Amino acid sequence: MSLLDTRVPAVLLRIDRNPFHHGTLGAVRSLGRAGVQVHLVADSTGSPVRTSRFVRQIHPPPPPGASLADIAVALRRIAHGVARPAVLIPMDDASAIAVGRLREELAPAYLLPQQPGALPELVADKAELAEVCAAAGVPHPETVVPESAEHAARAARGLGLPVIAKWSRPWLLPPGTGLRSTVVVRSAQEARDLYLRTGEAGSRLLLQAFLPPGPDRDWFFHGYADRSGTVRGGGSGVKTRAWPRGAGLTAVGRWTPDPQVRTLAEKLAGELGYRGIFDLDFRRCGATGRHHLLDFNPRPGAQFRLFTDTAGLDVVRALHLDLTHRPLPDGVPLPGREFVVENYAPLTALRPAPAAGRELAWNARDDRGPGRALWGLWARHASSRLLARVRGAGAGGPARGAGAGAVNPAPGAGAVGQERTPDVCDEKASSC
Repeated sequence: MSLLDTRVPAVLLRIDRNPFHHGTLGAVRSLGRAGVQVHLVADSTGSPVRTSRFVRQIHPPPPPGASLADIAVALRRIAHGVARPAVLIPMDDASAIAVGRLREELAPAYLLPQQPGALPELVADKAELAEVCAAAGVPHPETVVPESAEHAARAARGLGLPVIAKWSRPWLLPPGTGLRSTVVVRSAQEARDLYLRTGEAGSRLLLQAFLPPGPDRDWFFHGYADRSGTVRGGGSGVKTRAWPRGAGLTAVGRWTPDPQVRTLAEKLAGELGYRGIFDLDFRRCGATGRHHLLDFNPRPGAQFRLFTDTAGLDVVRALHLDLTHRPLPDGVPLPGREFVVENYAPLTALRPAPAAGRELAWNARDDRGPGRALWGLWARHASSRLLARVRGAGAGGPARGAGAGAVNPAPGAGAVGQERTPDVCDEKASSC
């Protein structure tokens, strides 16, 4: 008998157009294996997730450039078809921000954590996060938000080149501009030039002190803050391989308990009154050993299935259990457990698994469709990206785009979900 209330379906929402978002498949499998009906609202064209046997139904996402009203209409239409209250799980920042704003409007058709609707947007904004960390006493890289091009140049020199440049709201970056959410700036002139593109980016530029990468420097924490504020169903892990190397998403991660990381995560969630799933990224300073928070993602991280304990609990199941007023089981953590994304780390996926076990992003014995579909789809995707770069370079224009799902910050206006061109080398918003 399932621990979860299988009478309550789940609706997964992803505005971002990336077809290789393995976290979405992880959520589909986690809930589907427990007997929950899973409805997926996402663009699954060219995505292995559409072949999963655990997807009950795939619904078209809101169109690119959708407003909050458009998203509300789409979700209400799905709720009408489901015909009973469902747990709604945003799978990207743009979705989390939109759902936060629409929280009151979506109830009671959808079950959602009780927290201020503006909180997901606050923590996802990288400039706001710097202020939140300062107020909460959570280590964060020294950050400057320049007010002019000359200020940007002075700040870059003052922080000590190279520095990390970030757009505070990366989900607003329009496609086709060549702007990226996070870049390394190596000169004051680069910082000045980047600031002059603020109007294109749609949000503030911030400059951060560079924390050098190294072995066991990149950490993450996944958790679920329940109705009482207690953090459950997750843990701390270390990124052992990234794509692209040293700067990107977690290609291989290992469950590694760290009291400092957990304490910081629980402190920040408590200070904010946060409720729901969250994913934090840290960089450990080689000189001091302190973990500095780089990102607060108000939704499941792509590798959340790494933290599956002996009771089968992960953050997505914890959310469903809590919102349906079911007890969360007390499982035993599995330190040393490994998570591997096969298309980014194929050789690691072929090696013997560690004693604590391994979770693959795409391949699973009880759900073979996505693993079989992956390689053909990935080969076509990678070749098309390479061809686009070659053509772009030959035309003298940007060789690569860097769009992101968008949520307009102006109340009651604007686009919420701009189409994103997936990029196999998108950097995570962390120091490089």
